[in-house]
Amino acid sequence: MSEATISTAGPDEVLMLFGPRDQHVRKLRRLFGVDITHRDGRVRVAGEESKVGAASRVIERLRVIAREKKELSIGDVETAANEEGAVIESGRPAARPSSETINIQHAGRKITPRTPGQAKYVDSIRTHDLTFATGPAGCGKTYLAVATAVEAYKAGEVRKIVLVRPAVEAGESLGFLPGDLRAKLNPYLRPLMDALGEMVDYDQARGLMEQDLIEIIPLAYMRGRTLNDAFIILDEAQNTTVAQMKMFLTRMGERSKMVVSGDATQLDLPRGVRSGLHDALYRLSGIDGVSVIRLGTHDIVRHRLVQAIVEAYEASERRDQPNDAPEKTNGSPKKRTDGSH
Repeated sequence: MSEATISTAGPDEVLMLFGPRDQHVRKLRRLFGVDITHRDGRVRVAGEESKVGAASRVIERLRVIAREKKELSIGDVETAANEEGAVIESGRPAARPSSETINIQHAGRKITPRTPGQAKYVDSIRTHDLTFATGPAGCGKTYLAVATAVEAYKAGEVRKIVLVRPAVEAGESLGFLPGDLRAKLNPYLRPLMDALGEMVDYDQARGLMEQDLIEIIPLAYMRGRTLNDAFIILDEAQNTTVAQMKMFLTRMGERSKMVVSGDATQLDLPRGVRSGLHDALYRLSGIDGVSVIRLGTHDIVRHRLVQAIVEAYEASERRDQPNDAPEKTNGSPKKRTDGSH
């Protein structure tokens, strides 16, 4: 049995560290299997020596975060615990996030990659002019791309941000939508707007959009444009056709950066139409300056059930597909070749 004692700055710091109804400290007790108590301005950690050391380092890290943010969330606790190799509730080893946060200060919080895959994704965006990212729902493809775009804009690396999405219905016809053009397109572009809204104040975002420094537009409106000094993100890229993808990629101008993200398992194109994302990965992955990042279920950071749901669907699809069946792309057989995507 080992024990460590950590002095605190006062009752306010203790309240932040322990969290509402002690939820933060209860989380740490479960993750590290240690006993954590407070008395006379000191936090006492007791248990196995290695676990006491890890939990103590987490608490010290949380103290630093609390001083910077003036608050702590359960996400901060989990991220700090991840850095010490804690095992989260899903039963898989917690990921070690990137040591460098995305430099966005909004609503008193920082944005940090939470898995090695996410950290690699952010690093790829920063170091490549064109990055393709594929992966299941919930692994941060759109969110981290938008965050990195806002970071680049605030740092003066680009003049504007362009967020693009194909206007494809997800397996059901929505029929006639009332309103003007903006109202009709809003449902398709809402996910990008939601991500942006978590990083830029509403009034600031509205002002930037009025000045065309932030554009959120459907893919069809990209034709004929050349975008210089821009950070351009194409979301839901699996729902582009080959011609649309070529059109989009050739919009890149001088000093611009592109991120193309999509989930190959969520195709909404008509049967028999080849996905522009699949095609681009096959054609372009060997070009110098083009990076391809493949995120997986272990990179999912939404509700813990999302990972289990995605894995259950993948397992079912593997069982249902004959072993000797050719690989299919949205209903069209695709011949397997070495190095194909």
